[in-house]
Amino acid sequence: MPRPLRALAVLLVCVFAPLAGTHAAAAREVATAEAAFLDYLDALGAAGYIESGGTRAYGGKDLATWQSLVAARLGPLHAALERASGSATLSTDDRAAIAAMRRTLAEHAADDTTAATRDYTCADAQRRDLDYAALRAALVSCYVELGNRLAYGGSTIDRGTALQLLHVTDDPVQRRALFDAFVPLWTALNGRNEVDSPYRRMIALAAADARLHGSQVDAAAKAIGVTTADVERWLVQVLEAWRDANPPTPVEPWDFRHANGVANRELQSRIPAAVLLPVNQRFYAELGADLSQLEVTFDLAARADKSPLAYTDFVTRGREIDGRWQRPRARVLGTYPEGGLFSLNELVHENGHAVHVAAIHTRPAYMDWPDTLFTEAFADVPSWSVHEPVWQRRYLGTAVAEPVSMRALFANVMLDVAWSLFELRMLRDPGTDPNALWTSITHDYLRIVPHPEVPWWAMRVQLVGNPGYMVNYGLGAVLTAEMRAATQAAIGPFDAGNPRWYPWLSERLLRHGSSRDTRQLLQDLLGRPPTPAALLEQVRRCGARLQ
Repeated sequence: MPRPLRALAVLLVCVFAPLAGTHAAAAREVATAEAAFLDYLDALGAAGYIESGGTRAYGGKDLATWQSLVAARLGPLHAALERASGSATLSTDDRAAIAAMRRTLAEHAADDTTAATRDYTCADAQRRDLDYAALRAALVSCYVELGNRLAYGGSTIDRGTALQLLHVTDDPVQRRALFDAFVPLWTALNGRNEVDSPYRRMIALAAADARLHGSQVDAAAKAIGVTTADVERWLVQVLEAWRDANPPTPVEPWDFRHANGVANRELQSRIPAAVLLPVNQRFYAELGADLSQLEVTFDLAARADKSPLAYTDFVTRGREIDGRWQRPRARVLGTYPEGGLFSLNELVHENGHAVHVAAIHTRPAYMDWPDTLFTEAFADVPSWSVHEPVWQRRYLGTAVAEPVSMRALFANVMLDVAWSLFELRMLRDPGTDPNALWTSITHDYLRIVPHPEVPWWAMRVQLVGNPGYMVNYGLGAVLTAEMRAATQAAIGPFDAGNPRWYPWLSERLLRHGSSRDTRQLLQDLLGRPPTPAALLEQVRRCGARLQ
């Protein structure tokens, strides 16, 4: 090498070697923070598993030990994040990773809907001194204390079982009794619909919080690059499609599920509670996602103090150990003593979350769910299959007519869409009478007989535990229909199993964790922004018999 070039090389080494060392040190700080992040989340997952009642111990440690580890690990984690973020030489990727970890921690701190330990009782909802978080927690407790103990038929049943029975109970008097069993719960939540009822005080606080931080509805709209006004227009469009595809006969609110639940009744004898899990396991195995191999844990037994809603969560996060990938592990919680198509659909949905968890394979900072909208929408990609006649023939040995089964599916989807529209409008104008608004929406689009004296909108825990959350189901249905259509176009039919399903979707959608948002994921999958067209096409299948 000529002397001048050798001198220049030496100069460059002298200039850039310290910078390289600084960058490497910053990267090590981030790696330390990421390891602490996973350790903290694993402790949180283990404590949550035990608190839920699903087990008495995990990994050889009891609840008190895991709770101590949660507390002990949080401070060092925050300190590690502070050290890592303080470097002026952080790469763009590392800065994004630190921001992602902080978002995850903030979300965990704010979410107590499924918490098994409760600081507030249902009676506390009557207090006027509770802040937004405390009032929500008290209202969720009403679903545990009252919703898990609905008085019916001389005994008690839980809320989910009551909803299942409303599909299959032929005696109209008994259906009305099931509906009326909710009245103590509804009264605890909304009193006599006074302007200062617990729910109406809570929704006013929710709207105030949304003005400062944005609502779940705003977040869902942003996730797919549209406005909240666009979301409202889409929800109305979908509800209009349902109205136009179904008979014009008015139906009482306690009869709506039964009127649209012919498929539930025709298949009831084929879906006792005992077959729910085996059918799920067979279906997912034939999609290339063996639930046993993925080490999914199930907690399906009834308990009085159990979470009032079914959910899926991480037990452990994925990480590299001695150069080998250890996949994340999920647990599924639900209560299904009656079996049935409604319960089957929900359990397949929850297992959609479980296989999503198991597929995440990314750097530690992103070892979490992506946007809630995408997360809920994806879980329905497999769950909608149970309403397809080809699925029913393969896994149940019989099938109902397509329009009958589609009506059973989309009647429940339309309730989710109606709740989404309800929450959007309540958050926009919290002074609105919720009973009147719900009566208007369900009468105009679902042809349900008006009963403004009854707050029967209050069937879903999310309405009080996480106001605005229902949009992730209602708007999520738009994304579900898009993903189902795109997946089938790429790999072929999957409703009766397809071993390409899980590896194909894992690679394209699931492995990224929180590193990609809904807009990116759908753009990559569809090559365009989502629209309601695919969902509208599916809803029209309900009216095939009418044409």
